[in-house]
Amino acid sequence: MELSRRDALLFGLGGLAAIVLPGAALAAKVDELTAAFAGSAAPSDGGITLTAPEIAENGNTVPIEVDAPGAVAIMLLAAGNPEPAVATFKFGAAAGSQRAATRIRLAKTQDVIALAKMADGSVRKAQATVKVTIGGCGG
Repeated sequence: MELSRRDALLFGLGGLAAIVLPGAALAAKVDELTAAFAGSAAPSDGGITLTAPEIAENGNTVPIEVDAPGAVAIMLLAAGNPEPAVATFKFGAAAGSQRAATRIRLAKTQDVIALAKMADGSVRKAQATVKVTIGGCGG
């Protein structure tokens, strides 16, 4: 198969378009993720505790802890990451406590959002801003 100059130009422009176009179409939006998790319930503030550092010297490992007594599920979102959905934790009837602790990667300074779906169907929300001094996702 011979590659003509026109075909090479088309392949080159197609590759350039794939690189230049923002990944917004591929990355799920925080509002869409929140709506999918919450269903018809509107998230309200309070009732859960989100513990995150104010300043993270390295965005590769940022410790996050969420305590949500009475929750059946907790979802963590990082609003500024290319893929904002970080983790979802589900709790069964035998769970001793509804608490989750993990380390997450943050691309830049951004808001970390915790959503907790409670046993009564309501959704609670907590948010914290974490300033990242060294990027974790290539930043």
